[in-house]
Amino acid sequence: MDITITLSQELNIKPWQVENTIKLIDEGNTIPFIARYRKEQTGELSDIQLRELAERLEYLRNLENRKLEVIKLIDEQGKLTDELKAKIESAKILQEVEDLYRPFRPKKRTRASIAKEKGLEPLANILLEQEETDRSLEEIASEYINTELGVESWEDALKGAMDIVAEDISDNADYRKFIRELTFNLGIISTKGLTDEKSEYQMYYDFAEPVKKIPSHRILAINRGEKEKMLSVKIDAPVDRILDKLEANIILEKSPYETILRETIKDSYDRLIAPSIEREIRNELTEKAEDQAIKVFGTNLKNLLLQPPIKGKTVMGFDPAYRTGCKIAVLDETGKLLDTATVYATPPQNKVEESKEILKELIQKHNVEIISLGNGTASRESEKICAEIIKEMDRTLHYIIVNEAGASVYSASELAAKEYPDVNVSLRGAISIGRRLQDPLAELVKIDPKSIGVGQYQHDVSQKKLSEALNAVVEDCVNSVGVDLNTATPSLLQYVSGINSAVAKNIVAYREENGKFKSRKELLKVKKLGEKTFEQCAGFLRIPESENILDNTAVHPESYEAAEKLLEKLGCKNSEPKALSESLHTVKLLDIEKLSQEIGVGVPTLKDIIKELQKPGRDPRDEMPKPIFHTDVLEMKDLRPGMTLTGTVRNVADFGAFVDIGVHQDGLVHISELADKFVKHAMDVVKVGDIVKVKVLDVDMDRNRISLSMKGLN
Repeated sequence: MDITITLSQELNIKPWQVENTIKLIDEGNTIPFIARYRKEQTGELSDIQLRELAERLEYLRNLENRKLEVIKLIDEQGKLTDELKAKIESAKILQEVEDLYRPFRPKKRTRASIAKEKGLEPLANILLEQEETDRSLEEIASEYINTELGVESWEDALKGAMDIVAEDISDNADYRKFIRELTFNLGIISTKGLTDEKSEYQMYYDFAEPVKKIPSHRILAINRGEKEKMLSVKIDAPVDRILDKLEANIILEKSPYETILRETIKDSYDRLIAPSIEREIRNELTEKAEDQAIKVFGTNLKNLLLQPPIKGKTVMGFDPAYRTGCKIAVLDETGKLLDTATVYATPPQNKVEESKEILKELIQKHNVEIISLGNGTASRESEKICAEIIKEMDRTLHYIIVNEAGASVYSASELAAKEYPDVNVSLRGAISIGRRLQDPLAELVKIDPKSIGVGQYQHDVSQKKLSEALNAVVEDCVNSVGVDLNTATPSLLQYVSGINSAVAKNIVAYREENGKFKSRKELLKVKKLGEKTFEQCAGFLRIPESENILDNTAVHPESYEAAEKLLEKLGCKNSEPKALSESLHTVKLLDIEKLSQEIGVGVPTLKDIIKELQKPGRDPRDEMPKPIFHTDVLEMKDLRPGMTLTGTVRNVADFGAFVDIGVHQDGLVHISELADKFVKHAMDVVKVGDIVKVKVLDVDMDRNRISLSMKGLN
């Protein structure tokens, strides 16, 4: 198999793009670095395309290695033929290779292997060859009676021979392939409830759906129900069609052993093939469902991490609770902790007025502009208090409801203890809630992505695959935004291209010992940060304090000479951002192709340099929609069908989107209500953080559910 051609065809990109990308990956370059700084070599492939290519490259290389291994193992048994070798070499997927290896794989003792030990393989061959004979089957089988080996009668001999034939049929790669395809295309997956009690699995108590049509979220729900012993699950295959096809392939016309072979084929299918194929198909369905769930989680996480920061505002982080009191943290516009408090505004204490006075005093003292309110336990009561304070104070003040998922995980972490050693564990959650409004990316990278709460069935998927995928998402987000080298924490720095946790700690240690970095070149003085790491990370690190304005852009140091040539060509010597921007507008009048040749860089790199110099220090998140600021509170009982509201998309699943409309309980916009046209994937219409208009369809107070629609509104 030519991996380059295969990847080119699969991903619909040119062979030279594949070749160059493979070379760059093999040289140890990171995906963010390749996506951003090697556009000429890759033909401007995006980070998403590059990750897909890297993933498929790993699969295809593993496939080729497995082929070589299987060929070697069969050859060692002296059973490798040219035909079998050609079949293995041309296999497109791992399953095909394993099917071809199946007859040669060492097995535990089976009925067939025991029969072979008893010398019954020649009798099995007679059954399969089906040559016409005048002798009866009883006469032929009687020749294999051997009491010493435990073959007491001709019936014993025949039974053993049938077991050998059944296993041969089961091990046939071609038979398994068509049975798997027929079962997948025509099979029905059905479930039955193992209890009568009400549960979240009720819809699956008597459920059936074609295997090839069942969506991924239902597969994961069924798997979980089965694991919790609430459901029994099976795949109903087109058995008659499968048996007919097997018989047509195995039984010759006028076969003297037709009846025996029919019985053997049925035994082979029922006992050996069907359970195995069902297991394989369910594993395949689960793997695809997991991949889809991980993709959904990754997309949601990316959109959450890239939420625009609320810059230049003093924020009050408000972590609501009941018995232990609401924890308060006031942060200045840079995220520095100014003050903390604990108020008992919620049940059972209900010290509402006393709490309001404490909060007002803090707001007045520190000139708080926004309250960042966690959406967890006691959020409803806390929200009312925030709304009342806003009405009672003569100043501009808003509150925003923030997803507090993972705040408690962070509070108790080693990282939080290091950042705030003198602050009580319970108050650290309020700091996190406040800071994730000021800079969602910088704060959320401190938390295990799985704890952020924008997933779908995240506990039911491979945790290793999930972690790898989510870490890749965080890495892409961090590098697309860029990191301030003089303020970044180790938890943020370790996601920068080329930097591991040890180097991240060394960067911070160097900064603490020597003061702020004055230039990117200074990075080379950091312990364990060599030339290769510098190449990978430098372009993603920003130094606003540097004398060289390029150090505060995404222009890579390797392109500084080109950037300076560009500025010289434009007669721009002033490094003030405004003057730069004005000068660079004249570039539009020039021939970019010609200019790139004169300066000595590719067109994509030149365009990136121009874009960066027009807005030094730009933050791509500033272009995203800002979150909704609240001043008053709605309750679920205030909702009426037909009401139109504005909300924020909090989570997106395969079956729809959850929208926060300010009533503490997110409403569901089912996929059928997302748009006036047919929607195949919810993510084609909405993403986490989107501000959308919704209409209330139904409010179910008993089940705490709100049904919404976006049809005709956005």
